[in-house]
Amino acid sequence: MKFGALKTMVAAVAIAAAGATTAIAEWQPSGPIKLMIAFRAGGGVDTSARLLAEELSARHGWEIIPENVDGRGGAAMAAALKDEPADGQSIGMTAMDSLAYGVLATKNPGFGTDDFTYLSTVTGTQAGLIAKSSRGWKTLADVIAAAKAGEKITAGAMSAKLADALYLIGEANGIELTTVMVKGGQGGLNGVMADDLDIAWAAGPQTKGVQAGDLVNLVSAIGKPLNVSPDAPLLSEYGVEFVFGTMFGVIGPANMDAEAREAIQDAIAEVVNDPSSKLSNYISKAFGGPEAIKGADFDAFMQKASAEAEKLIEAAQ
Repeated sequence: MKFGALKTMVAAVAIAAAGATTAIAEWQPSGPIKLMIAFRAGGGVDTSARLLAEELSARHGWEIIPENVDGRGGAAMAAALKDEPADGQSIGMTAMDSLAYGVLATKNPGFGTDDFTYLSTVTGTQAGLIAKSSRGWKTLADVIAAAKAGEKITAGAMSAKLADALYLIGEANGIELTTVMVKGGQGGLNGVMADDLDIAWAAGPQTKGVQAGDLVNLVSAIGKPLNVSPDAPLLSEYGVEFVFGTMFGVIGPANMDAEAREAIQDAIAEVVNDPSSKLSNYISKAFGGPEAIKGADFDAFMQKASAEAEKLIEAAQ
């Protein structure tokens, strides 16, 4: 690359960064910002949201009050956030499948995907089907073989979408899995460790157990290798072409004030992309690492996710 071209590129990056900083500096909330969290305390969404709130407060002086509004797989928070003022004073963090899939799978959830302003994603999950290493299973193929040999396999799922994944695995491979609904990925992990479940979906909490050798990721559900288990096969190898990972994202009520939207989404992306931030470190260890999709790109992401959810629901009927 010629020196002049390099200088132009560096200048363009600097101008873009300056523009984002200016947007953040110009908009200031008139009071505390309520950060509604769609899932219970202690989970991945909750921890990510609280670390984000801490960072935004420290960097911009905004008073941010985290509040857990859990229930109905994220629908309780979405229904409550929809009716909040769209002035930037109320935002929420959720797993985006609770909107893209949840709106289609649930009759009258009390909201639609158009009821929200999409600010920025934070990270993607590391969804894998796990088992205790002591079972001797290395991949999903071993579980399928056990089921075909007559063993009853109980499988934990923390969402309707992941229950659909278990159904499709069974359908594609000529086996039957007994699905048990659990509370979050930690619920599935606990069930596997206690021998209450044979296998279960987990989306990040399994990382330490896999690294310690206590757990194994039997298959990746995210359409690409898992960070902690790069050799785990993909679901497509077992006849299931859908992807079952999700993104954690921050949203607001529909038609959010333009200045507030720009300032908040830029501030979130700044924290997510800063390798020195506590949030970036946490999501790099527990999930797929920093991934800030914001504004119009986030809108497009949600449109695609909704279209894919519609195809999945039809396939699982």
